[in-house]
This record gives sequence, structure tokens and C-alpha cells, in this order.
Amino acid sequence: MTNSSPSPSQQSIWRFSAFNFVLLLILSLWLWQQNQPIALPETQLAADSKLQCVSYSPYYKSGQSPLNINTHITHEQIDHDLASLSKQFACVRIYSVGQGLDYVPEAASKLGMKVYVGAWIGWVKKLNEKELKLAIDVANKYPETVKALIIGNEVLLRGEQTESAMKSYINRAKSATSVPVTYADVWEFWRKHPKLEESVDFVTVHILPYWEDKPQPIEHAVDHTEKVMGLLRLTFKKPILIGETGWPSLGRQREGSQPSIINQAKYMRGFLKTANEKHWNYNLIEAFDQPWKRSLEGTAGGYWGIFDVNMAPKFPFSGNVSERDDGKLAIYTGCLGAALLIFWSLALSVRAKLHLVSMALLGALIGISTQLQIEYLLTACRTPQELLSLGGIALLGFISLLSIPAYVFKANNTAINIIQISLAIILVAAFMATYLLLTDGRYRDFAVSLYTLPVLQFSIGLWLLKQSKKTSFSAYRLIATLLIAGAGFCFYKEQGNVLALIWLILCILIAWAIWPKNKFSKITPAI
Repeated sequence: MTNSSPSPSQQSIWRFSAFNFVLLLILSLWLWQQNQPIALPETQLAADSKLQCVSYSPYYKSGQSPLNINTHITHEQIDHDLASLSKQFACVRIYSVGQGLDYVPEAASKLGMKVYVGAWIGWVKKLNEKELKLAIDVANKYPETVKALIIGNEVLLRGEQTESAMKSYINRAKSATSVPVTYADVWEFWRKHPKLEESVDFVTVHILPYWEDKPQPIEHAVDHTEKVMGLLRLTFKKPILIGETGWPSLGRQREGSQPSIINQAKYMRGFLKTANEKHWNYNLIEAFDQPWKRSLEGTAGGYWGIFDVNMAPKFPFSGNVSERDDGKLAIYTGCLGAALLIFWSLALSVRAKLHLVSMALLGALIGISTQLQIEYLLTACRTPQELLSLGGIALLGFISLLSIPAYVFKANNTAINIIQISLAIILVAAFMATYLLLTDGRYRDFAVSLYTLPVLQFSIGLWLLKQSKKTSFSAYRLIATLLIAGAGFCFYKEQGNVLALIWLILCILIAWAIWPKNKFSKITPAI
């Protein structure tokens, strides 16, 4: 790509400035709206003002994971966690008695809390036997504290044991303890295995509207849970415990089902209101965010907690709720970005006031965009490899945007090459991201925050400045065509997902920005 275009006219710079002013206005209004408190239905609490029960997985600190055999939860952490939870919950549910969690019933008994004790059942018989024995021992030692033994969690869903094997484990537990015994799984698998009811004292089901095969928008989520409970009442005669229900505060939108703090609060409050009216027994998922779950369930998997990893509540159960609490952060990052680009432009000997204003507007966008990108990277990246690759895209966008003053006002060859290379990498990266969304999209995000500003500037922004940006590399035509087709199919599959639509638009703009000049042009290397 060579910059054969003349220097931009005053009119072009005015258009470019107006474009960035509009973008800055839209972004500012969005952030302002995200910070506004919203009135939600109030929660109707029990007479003692405590909620029934909450899932307690103490793996919220760095490096803690049930998948790491070296993880051990100390008595001090459990005592501290339960002391905090006991102020709001009458009970906790644990999923295993390994890694130090066999201490939970003892700690809970000191606080007057109850516990649903889980025995984790998986593939390995030896480990299952160890879990089962320890869970039974704990239940027999603290029968006044242990509300029930939950033998296995979503084992049939994962396909790790058969129905007959689960019946055997459950019956062995029932014969060895006096506390009630149950099994927990998603509601569809309970309906597929109704005879399992014969072996349990009550049926424990998971109802998670976000994870349904047909994801439920927040407006229908509580109604969906009520409908499912109606179906289960027709199927089972024994009492039903909703063993898991909740909503993620962050992560990938699934069709019309969008994670957010507002939606999490809305679902929790609406569910509790209905649960109190219908006299449901329930356990909420979950107490604390679980960063380790992101490797299994994508971004959303790590953000089901009512409290974050610092044990701070994400939302109140009464009063107004806001999605973000930025304070003046966006103002600071915007001003910092504007100052950076002004100083950089001055260093390039750009002196015209209109030129500096246009760069200040672009710089403000870069500053706020960088803030949002850092937030996304910290919350979404599951592995060092993802942080390296996605962080690389963000860094590339940042560097290429800083090259715009030199490219537009000085026709600098280095800046020209940076933008050309950036466009090519963005094209390939977007193509790979789209491929992964198509082949493994359940747990992958539409990373729009990393692409939006560079793509808008290199397509619409440079077009308004009437600067040449077309390549002579005709092979890009095929990649761009496949990119648009893939993004179009992503949107076709999730037409209720606004991020899928934004991703399609961005992919079209990427293709437009890099589309070869003519069909038979030869490759012209950057100078």
C-alpha cells in the first residue's frame, strides 16, 4: 500500500473530526448510561432476612482450582468465608469433600449454618470411593448441620457414569447415613432418567436459563424457571430442590441471553420473589466468582458469583443497581489519550489547529478504548496464550492508531508500512476469530472491543480523509470474502445477539479497508 493520495484538505479534516466527535459522543453516552442506577424489583426476604442457600466453592484466589491436585483450602479461609456468608445465607452447598472442604460442616456448625455436602463422582472409581467414604463420615459426624448428601453433580450430563452406577452410589450412601440423600443434575437429564427418583429422598435439579440449549433472554428467564418447575412437578412425586440457579454478570452473549450485572441482579431478585411465592426450596449459584472456570466454560463461567474475587458484593438485593461504577476514569483516560496524540503530533511538526483538534478527538477515543480493552483482556483471557494473542491484537491496534498522524500529515513510509501490516494482521486475526466462533463458539467471545476503533479508523476514518489505503495483494480478496461469509453465518445463527451483528459490520469494514484495487493487480510490497 502506497500513499499516493494528496494531503487531506481542510474539508476532509473537518469530516474526519466530526466523525470522531460523533464516535466520542456515542461512547461517552454509552458509558454514562452504563453508570446510571436502575430501579429493579425488590427482593422479598424470609423472616430472618437470610436467603436459603448458596453454592460455596472457595477457589476464588489466584492459583486455586479443584482441577489442581495440589490445591488445599485452609481452615482459616473457610472460617473467614463462611463468617461472611452467614450474614446473608442460612446454608451453603459444597460439591466435594476433598482438598480440605470436609472441614466446611464443622465451620458451619459454629455459625449455626446448614450444609448440603457433595461427594464428587467422576470417571475414576478409586477417587469416587474415597469421596463417598469421606462424605458419609462427615454426614455422620455432623448430622445436625448436614441437610443432605448430594451424591454426584451432573455426572449423567458429563457421561461419566451410568444411571445404574449412580443408583448404586446413592443406595450405598443411604444405607450408611441417616441424613437425606439426593443426586444433582440439569433438569433435562432428570427427565431423561426419571427412575432415578426411586433412589433419592428428594430430586435436586439445576435450572440455568443462560445455559439452556435455547438460551432465555432475561425478560423470560424467571418465567422459564417457573415453567420448568411446573414440568418437574408433573414428572416427580418427591420434593424438589433447585440445586443451582443464577445468572452470569460477564461473558459471551448467547443469542438473546446477555450476561451483565444488571441482568444478574434482575434474575436473582425476580427468582427470589417467585421462589417465596411458590415456596420453592433453592440454592443459588454461586457465592464467589470462579476464575478457574473460564478454562472450561469461557468468560461467563468465571462470573456467576454474587460476590467478586475480593468478596465485594456485585449488586445489592434491594435498591437501585448500576452496570458500571467508573467515576471519572473515562474522563482521565480520554484526556490522557488526547494529550498523548497532541504531543505526538507536535513532535511530528503538525501545527495547524484543526489538525491538532482532529488528533485530540482521536486520542480521546484511543484512551477510552484502551481502558475498555484492558478490562476485556483481564476478564476474558483464560490462558497466557490467549493473553498473548488477544493482547497482541490490542497492542497492534494501539500502535497503528498512533501512526495515523505521521501517515496522514507526513506521508511517512514507516507509518504507511505499520498501517499496511496492521490491516493485514487484523484481517487474518478476524478470520481466525470467526473460524473459532463457527467451530467452537459456545465459550468464545465476540472480541469487538479489540477491533472496533482500529477498524473504524482504517475504513471510514481514512476514507473521509481521502487517503489511499488499498492493497495490491489480490489474495486478500479471498480471505476477506470468507471472513464476511463466516461472520454472516455467525449472525445468522444468533440473530438476537447484537454483538454478532456488530462483528459482522466490523468484518465488512475490514474487507472494505483492505480490498484489492483491481482483480489483476500485482503484489506491490510496502516501501
